[in-house]
Formats: sequence, C-alpha cells, structure tokens
Amino acid sequence: MYGAPHLVSDVMTRTVATVGRRAPFTEIVHLMRDWEISALPVIEDVGQVIGVVSDADLLPPAEELPDEPGAGRLVPRGPVAAARAGAPLAGDLMSAPAVTVRADATLAEAARLMAREGIKRLPVVDDADLLAGVLSRADLLKVFLRDDEDIAEEVRREIAPFLFPPPSSAVRVEVRDGVVTLTGRVRDTALVPVAARLVRAVEGVVDVEFDLAHEGVTP
Repeated sequence: MYGAPHLVSDVMTRTVATVGRRAPFTEIVHLMRDWEISALPVIEDVGQVIGVVSDADLLPPAEELPDEPGAGRLVPRGPVAAARAGAPLAGDLMSAPAVTVRADATLAEAARLMAREGIKRLPVVDDADLLAGVLSRADLLKVFLRDDEDIAEEVRREIAPFLFPPPSSAVRVEVRDGVVTLTGRVRDTALVPVAARLVRAVEGVVDVEFDLAHEGVTP
C-alpha cells in the first residue's frame, strides 16, 4: 500500500510447528513429514528462537549417499546414519544463530533477507524476540492474490489524485489480472514516470500501462 506497505505480520503463518533443543532426530523427521515443511524453528524457554533445523541438516553429505534410486530421500545412511542413530538432538543439528525477521518488517525487507541468506522460510519474532510465526516464500506471494478492484481503489485513492489532481486532470484507473492501466488527460505529463514507480510499488501490481495525454489533447 502506498505510504503503508504490507508487513510480515500481514501474511505470515501464525500456527507454527517447533521443536525444543532436545528433540530427537526421529521427532524432527516426523514433524517435517506431517506438516509438509522443510525447516523447523528450534525454541527454548517461553519461545525464544535459538536456531533452525532444516531437511538439509538431516541429510548426510552428498558423498555419503549411495548412487541408487531414491537416495535423495530424507533418510540418512552409511556412517552418518550410524552416528545419528545415537539419538542426535535438534540442538546438535540446527543452524545457529537463527536468521529471523521482525513481525513489523516490510515484505520487501523480508524478501531481501531471504535472498541474501539463501533460505525459503524465516522465523518471525515479536518485539520481545519471541516466536510469533513463520514467513515462507509462498506467504510473500499472497500479496499478488489481491482483487483487481482492491488494487484499483488503492491507486485511485493514494496516488492518482495527488499526482494528477482534478479538475485540471482526468485520469481513469482500471486493473486487470494485476496490470494497472491509467488513461485520460493530465496537466503535467512529466509526472508519468513518477506515477509508474509509485503504482509498481503497490502490493499486488504486476505491471502498469499508460494512455495519458496532455490536457486539451484527446488521448
């Protein structure tokens, strides 16, 4: 939203599967399977995130995997399997410290953090640094599921009247499949590039098109 971008708290998943530091290997595997997820926050005390254990942490190195069909399944084998059969715990397997994001961070900030760290899921923490949810790449895509009319109303309300105020300008806003089209007459066509940047910054906008002419000229 122009001037008020969506926050992590708007789209994050609030019901989260977690494990404690002493959770055994088999419990971690079962939780990942049952919840159909690839990583689990590791917490202690009242919800402080101390690490993350992912499917990559559970798999043996590539050189430990036999060259056979199905070798990439979430099942450790060989010497690694023997070692982990001795009840390794989440605290032994997790990546720490955990990479987390604040609930009040913008989605753009969260996306940049995911890209920089090369991860698909981020534990979300509140003001007390306690677990509040989890943000996945799929959650980031939720903003692109906005209704076209919702996007159009935001552009009409937050952008068009400030850049192209009536009555000197007459701009119509239409949105189809996330593509915003502005048509009409404007007093200052030099502001069109500014409008393009602002409209593209609206959550849910896929692209923006213009059919604008200087006032007095039929577009």
